[in-house]
Amino acid sequence: MSVLQVNGGRPLQGEITVRGAKNLVPKAMVASLLSPETSQLASVPDIRDVEVVTKLLNLHGVEVDFDKTEGVLTMNPAQVVAASVHDIDRHAGSSRIPILLCGPLLHRLGEAIIPNLGGCNIGGRPIDFHLNTLRAFGAEVEKLPNGIHLSAPNGLEGTKVELPYPSVGATEQTLLTAVRARGITELRGAAVEPEIMDLVAILQKMGAIISVDTDRVIRIEGVDELRGFTHTALPDRIEAASWASAALVTGGDITVKGARQADMMTFLNTFRKVGGDFDITEDSIRFRHGTRGDLKSIVLETNVHPGFMTDWQQPLVVALTQAQGLSIVHETVYENRFGFTEALRRMGAHIQVYRECLGGLQCRFGARNFYHSAVISGPTPLHGTDIEVPDLRGGFSHLIAALAAQGVSNVSGVDIINRGYENFMNKLRALDAQVELHS
Repeated sequence: MSVLQVNGGRPLQGEITVRGAKNLVPKAMVASLLSPETSQLASVPDIRDVEVVTKLLNLHGVEVDFDKTEGVLTMNPAQVVAASVHDIDRHAGSSRIPILLCGPLLHRLGEAIIPNLGGCNIGGRPIDFHLNTLRAFGAEVEKLPNGIHLSAPNGLEGTKVELPYPSVGATEQTLLTAVRARGITELRGAAVEPEIMDLVAILQKMGAIISVDTDRVIRIEGVDELRGFTHTALPDRIEAASWASAALVTGGDITVKGARQADMMTFLNTFRKVGGDFDITEDSIRFRHGTRGDLKSIVLETNVHPGFMTDWQQPLVVALTQAQGLSIVHETVYENRFGFTEALRRMGAHIQVYRECLGGLQCRFGARNFYHSAVISGPTPLHGTDIEVPDLRGGFSHLIAALAAQGVSNVSGVDIINRGYENFMNKLRALDAQVELHS
């Protein structure tokens, strides 16, 4: 397990670049399976998730070439084959991506097999949505001791799907399955995040017929065949916001090349309310601690798009430890997302977590004994300590806290951060952070 030694208390200053969104690129790679023709995806980050999906595609006979310098990924799925559950499990690890391969593989091969799935420990993300959706299309699902086998002996038929919650994963599953199913599919309660819309754009380039209504209803008219695509992935708004929060809490000044205003407007409003400032150009956003004095406390609730994104919450909570007064954060997307605050308390932060919904509306976690609301009292000086990374976003938030804290912190398990933050060590050095990695 790698340990990152961080000598904190210095403003982060400089310029870094973000490439394509982690929450889009792996799904675009899966979409390439829907056609036997070659597809090309640009602005691809060199992150662990891309490596995992590349190996999964390789196992299924897809030729993948990744020019890491240019960030261009070329996929040739002309000869798709079945893979063993053991090999999938060995390469997928804790990734939940294999569940999204099922629809495309059912269309190409008539069957799919997946192992038991993992993922970051931030709350329940059951695969029931996925399996029920695939059943609705006509797939037969058989649970085995070491995984799940799916088959479609009669092909897949369009259907009506209504999600009880606008799940991103379930929406992606429906899109990737419906585009080649016979007839029309109507999806109600769909997620409409920018990454979903970018996936829709890719599928439309491939020949899909998809309409998106304003009431979270997506209609897909199935087609017999699809072609390859050429596409540039939208930038990673989560990574951009993470660096923005790092600038805020360290009193720094960070220009994020590739950041796009249109995808971050909700975050930018909140960033300004807290006391940050930013300048927007066509190809970048410059984030910095404002010149109007202390950071300000806020009341914040996470929500699905177009609300405040749950993945923006954890880095911002670190910044709120340095805000004047009491801030209240109500997490409504993942029930266990405040586990990372324990380390912040050991660093000197005053954070209390509650089971109650401390927000304008009760959410689906109310009265279910999940600690999903937090009260942050600040400003409190942070001091260095030993930290073990719990998950991807919480881990980067711990890293931000260590960079803001006085003294030395030893952050173990930083390899997890590679899942979603490209070349983060080089970026830290570009921002004049005092860090040293020990294997």
